Amino acid sequence: MRVSGAFLPWLAAITAALLAWGLYDGLLVAPPDYQQGETVRIMYVHVPSAYLSMMIFGTMAFASAVALIWRHPVADIAAKASAPIGAGMTAAALATGMLWGQPMWGTFWVWDARLTSMLLLFFIYLGYMALWAAIDDPERAGKAAAILALVGSVNLPIIHFSVEWWNTLHQGPSVLVSGGSTIEGPFLRPMFIMIGAYTVFYFTVLIWRMHQEIIARRIRSLRLLQAQG
Repeated sequence: MRVSGAFLPWLAAITAALLAWGLYDGLLVAPPDYQQGETVRIMYVHVPSAYLSMMIFGTMAFASAVALIWRHPVADIAAKASAPIGAGMTAAALATGMLWGQPMWGTFWVWDARLTSMLLLFFIYLGYMALWAAIDDPERAGKAAAILALVGSVNLPIIHFSVEWWNTLHQGPSVLVSGGSTIEGPFLRPMFIMIGAYTVFYFTVLIWRMHQEIIARRIRSLRLLQAQG
């Protein structure tokens, strides 16, 4: 609590600075795309949101494994604290993807492999949070939620490779590909800045939520002791 709390103001400041830089670079400096026009700017919100939605769930699965194997309480708290952030990122990725898809594809939604697997990820996030809310005992809730996180992590490679395994409407990989990125520098720079901003934002909110969860558990333990006394 003491160590992580000391980092919170710095992480919040870095988040604000990166967001301001990324939005300025993406909205005012980067040129419009020759095909997509101004709608390409949705990329600077959509891509970081999609990336974080998967990264956060991967972090949750790893933390859940640590909690199950070594029974580390901080790992359990980290997984629980990450879920609402990941669900928000997934919702943002789906919403911005729909807004981007309408002018590009002529429709807001298709049951494309990438879109459908992302929607499934959103429902897994909701199910994970519902498990925590439905079970009063934190230990039992943590075990049930950890199992769901590990099972749900199977969906991550499906999301990532869906554009390669199936003939999808969603575009294929364009950043990390052999031979270099297919995105030009003026578009790539603000996107990476925004990915960095979103990542630091996640760790900022994660630490804050972990603090709140630890305090809530301490209060619960004190109330149980008072009730027993």
